Amino acid sequence: MSQIVLALNAGSSTLKFAAYSCEGDRPEARIISDTLEPGAAPASIELVLERLRQVTGSVPARVAHRIVHGGAAFTAPVQVDDSTLEQLDQLVELAPLHLPPALALLRQARERLPQALHVACFDTAFHRTLPEVARRFALPSELYERGVRRYGFHGLSYEYVLSTFGAAPPRRLIVAHLGSGASLTAISEGRSIDTSMGLTPAGGIPMGTRSGDLDPGVCLHFLREGGRSLDDLERLVNHASGLKGLAGSADMIELTARARAGDAPAMAALELFAYAIKKQLGAYWAVLGGLDCLVFTGGIGEHAPLVRQLACRGLEGLGLELDEARNWANAPLISSARSACEVRVVATDEDAMLARAARALVPRPQGSSGGPETRVSRS
Repeated sequence: MSQIVLALNAGSSTLKFAAYSCEGDRPEARIISDTLEPGAAPASIELVLERLRQVTGSVPARVAHRIVHGGAAFTAPVQVDDSTLEQLDQLVELAPLHLPPALALLRQARERLPQALHVACFDTAFHRTLPEVARRFALPSELYERGVRRYGFHGLSYEYVLSTFGAAPPRRLIVAHLGSGASLTAISEGRSIDTSMGLTPAGGIPMGTRSGDLDPGVCLHFLREGGRSLDDLERLVNHASGLKGLAGSADMIELTARARAGDAPAMAALELFAYAIKKQLGAYWAVLGGLDCLVFTGGIGEHAPLVRQLACRGLEGLGLELDEARNWANAPLISSARSACEVRVVATDEDAMLARAARALVPRPQGSSGGPETRVSRS
């Protein structure tokens, strides 16, 4: 019997949603896919359910929620109950842009759909395989025990890209998820072994409005100068930096057009962004001991050939060479015939991964306790 699975992917001000019809062992069939505009988030669940009623005349049996941060305790999709929500509330400070709207939406959805199975799917879960040497920062061990470690993000996207290779993914794979948030991950034999984001989604390479990794002294200097507050620092690293801080805009289409028209700040911003990607590619080539395949995904990764060109230029010594015509055409395969490794462009689909996770989860019997046994530590 067919059932409807609803996938909810909440951002800081927008909501992507998709509904799927699932039956037996057949692949899920997408019924609806849409994005609510900024400002619609507070009333989003009502708008989503109204759209679903218009199309299907029914309500979902399962609802999958993308949760950016699962901390140390949540390493796989879980059925949501009150205890799960209490534990997730403790993680808000680790993802202040993403978790508040996602948890607010989760509560709204549970209230409006009490009979549905609600499943939380975590972007950090894909990186549960990170070796300790990649997870740890050079900080006192007591902080590591309290949860201050590298978690990594964009896991649903990485999981989807990996699934496109079927049962035989490349042994040494780097995936660059480039969007308003951006990260890279080194994948060895299907397992994440290093990733650029760290404790929070603000780390790693520069992004649309986020600074990425900083010398800690920069943060100390900023706080000491002029008596600035922690809130001021949070606004700086999450909202006023990255491409926006460098060139006044985080819009890649605008920046590319400006750069190609000779705008120096726009070109400098793109070059810095691509340079950070290039350095990460070289680092992960070393971690993996070579490279069989590089995948670009995410809105920028899929549609910004100038960024891909700048990021890969000069890496021929590592066996990586683009075909210029294919790259500018956004072809699925953009490496040249001489390249020792394949370079691909893959359109990611986080919603499909949400639906698959919710569909596969076996519900707990009523009355059983939920969530992981380990309580989430506040870090």
